[in-house]
Amino acid sequence: MIQATRTLPRAFPGAALLLVLLLAGALGGCSTVTGWFSKAKEPPLPGDRIAVLLHQRTLSPDPELADVQVLLPAPEPNADWPQSGGYPNHAMHHMMVPETLSKAWSIDIGDGVDDDVRLAGSPVVAGGRIYVMDSASVVSVFDTKDGTRLWKTDLTPDEEDEGHISGGLAYDQGRLYVSTGFAQVIALDAETGAEIWRQKVSGPARAAPTVRGGRVFVVTVDNRLFAINAANGAGLWTHSGISETASILGSASPAVDGGVVIVPYTSGELVVLKTTSGRVLWQDSLASVKRTDVVSNLAHIRGRPVIDRGRVIAISHGGLMAAIDLRSGRRLWQKDIGGLQSPWVAGDYIYVITNDAEIACVSRQDGRIQWVRSLPRYEDPESQENPIIWTGPLLASDRLIVAGSHGKAMAISPYTGRFLGTVEMPDGVSVPPVIAGGSIYFLADDAELVVYR
Repeated sequence: MIQATRTLPRAFPGAALLLVLLLAGALGGCSTVTGWFSKAKEPPLPGDRIAVLLHQRTLSPDPELADVQVLLPAPEPNADWPQSGGYPNHAMHHMMVPETLSKAWSIDIGDGVDDDVRLAGSPVVAGGRIYVMDSASVVSVFDTKDGTRLWKTDLTPDEEDEGHISGGLAYDQGRLYVSTGFAQVIALDAETGAEIWRQKVSGPARAAPTVRGGRVFVVTVDNRLFAINAANGAGLWTHSGISETASILGSASPAVDGGVVIVPYTSGELVVLKTTSGRVLWQDSLASVKRTDVVSNLAHIRGRPVIDRGRVIAISHGGLMAAIDLRSGRRLWQKDIGGLQSPWVAGDYIYVITNDAEIACVSRQDGRIQWVRSLPRYEDPESQENPIIWTGPLLASDRLIVAGSHGKAMAISPYTGRFLGTVEMPDGVSVPPVIAGGSIYFLADDAELVVYR
């Protein structure tokens, strides 16, 4: 059984604050990542902060925290990344990668992004294999050592047309569970790709399933949660959220831990249910009362909620981020921060990318902002054309990793927000990278899987 919790080690302030990892350069045909993590002091990112939506403001650090040093738990190795967000509770904390990363291999997994279809789910890694699904719902499996393809299978039903956007993948106990754009959930033998069962649901899925305790949890586009028996595909129970006539493309996988499932809906609802029965324990809404236009009116929760040490951390596009007591449902704090990416929790801090293309370090205790940095907003800053969509962050060995639709990945200091370096990707990156076994896996929009280790 994949364990859903991790024990945080003690923080090592001296080592954590002094450790800034160095990556050697890759110029021309070299395969080593250039300048991602340099010991040299880097200047802050150039450019001005420009709000996308008129009602939003750029964030400001809390002046009372100016002299407070960010301390993080020491990095820990993680052999696998079995589900969306890592583990079912989506709390991966501080992962370990080597000091020097070089491009190990890359491979074309199949069909990529075009005007009609998108890559919806990140790869998952387990047992020395990486599982990935392309935009045509073809699942492929590769050896993590060298990228050798082990098997592939097309999950598109014979009666279906092409062009469906699928949900994603989850691995658990030798099986691969797939949510699809064909309103089906499928279980495959992870060793061979053979189909074990196939279950219909009420609508297409736009997020990967979450698996824990013999149950598969899937959210569909019509805001329904399905709990399915992982062994045989039988339906166990369902829950319905508020139906939405419009939403942002993509959804978030539920978080599961301690006998409860946290369900994020496109309506901005956050509903907590018993995994065994579907009984509602509490619910909240992350729809902001300050919404002022049509776009910001979409309260959509697309970032995965995180269950971490008795708290639920969640953010909505509508402009609200909150920490909620897992047991009682009481809000511990809230902040006027909107975003589409999943928050990342490590130690006493939360890292998040906002709607304004800023990355912020937020106190897990009370929501105060430690630091905030602007990310590049446009591919052409002068004309402000081609907005960059960022995905991430992930925290690995004292660096935050983000990737963008402009085809670049960046490393940022988790302690100060200082820009550390960048590396070119083969194309834009729409799905978050994953980390397992000391390797970082990027899936680019052209369907090229790139591995650094």
